[in-house]
Amino acid sequence: MGDLSHLLKESWALVEERQDKLAGYFYARIFLSCPGLRDLFPVQMDVQRARLLGAIVTAVQNLDEPERLDGYLRDLGRDHRKYQVEAEHYAVVGDALLESLRTFAGERWTPEFERAWRDGYELIARKMIEAAAAETSPAFWVAEVLSHERRGRDVAVITVLPGQALEYRAGQYVSVECPAYQPRVWRNYSMANAPRRDQTLEFHVRARSTGWVSGALVRRVRAGDLLRLAAPMGSMTLDRRSTRDIVCVAGSTGLAPIKALLEELTRYNRTRWVHVFFGGGTREDLYDLPELRAIAAQHPWVSLVPACSRDAGFDGEHGNVSEIVGRYGPWSDHDFYVAGSSGMVHATLATLATLDVPAARIRYDAFGVQ
Repeated sequence: MGDLSHLLKESWALVEERQDKLAGYFYARIFLSCPGLRDLFPVQMDVQRARLLGAIVTAVQNLDEPERLDGYLRDLGRDHRKYQVEAEHYAVVGDALLESLRTFAGERWTPEFERAWRDGYELIARKMIEAAAAETSPAFWVAEVLSHERRGRDVAVITVLPGQALEYRAGQYVSVECPAYQPRVWRNYSMANAPRRDQTLEFHVRARSTGWVSGALVRRVRAGDLLRLAAPMGSMTLDRRSTRDIVCVAGSTGLAPIKALLEELTRYNRTRWVHVFFGGGTREDLYDLPELRAIAAQHPWVSLVPACSRDAGFDGEHGNVSEIVGRYGPWSDHDFYVAGSSGMVHATLATLATLDVPAARIRYDAFGVQ
């Protein structure tokens, strides 16, 4: 597996700088060879363009971590049922992938690279197909919006009720579609609550300037609208076997999964201290701070450190939350949960590395722009 992984990474380096054009060519090959597949994708392909190719590349480049890869592919196979993907579609995608790589690598493409990508993709496709076939839950859940609360200019807290029971763990996320406003466009959002008896789910959404779904969820969706939710994914869940104290680091709406973890902990925790660092640019970004303070007041094992990076008048810590967590500690014997933008997560991971926090004790799920 090591040689295969090396060949895949080496060959991807040949085309990586041209991956945007490669992605466009890749989709063109798919739609030319199987025109019916075009109907499974959104009308606007701007954001979607890199997603499928990116998932494949992520998978093939992690072949040397079989346990992590296996979980990633199982989740991916279950999740792709929402697109109405059938087993035979994988061959079409695989052929388009190889043709695209071959074309953009040009004379530097070798028979060894060809075999490596063919073998790697076949492994990926087989695991995803098996995972999808073994799944008994719905391809997606239809959920009604019960309430929609604006928290500032760009943030909304949305409560929904799925028509069927949706089983998940605190800290996980689902893909969300707004069929009335952005059909066939899905984006990942974490549930902001642990599973509840009434089956309701809460989402925290920030509208992004380039976010088709986030903009619709914040500015257009109202109570009574219907959303679609795909199968739960993610590994940022509590390890109940651990007795170590916990540190949670959240950036803006990255608070959602952290809040879900806190809600689960309030149901059983008596022995573990939980330190919550909640950061944003201005105090408006700390949209849920009053409720967090109420949780900390009710549960003495919770300590809360709010922070702003661009608000001189804020009565709290100043700076990026990824750096502020380094001012406290020591943290070498704690479990970490990190949630926020990709940049915030990576910056926090860099800080924790300088503090000698073992990577095995850090859990996170980083998304791109939503």
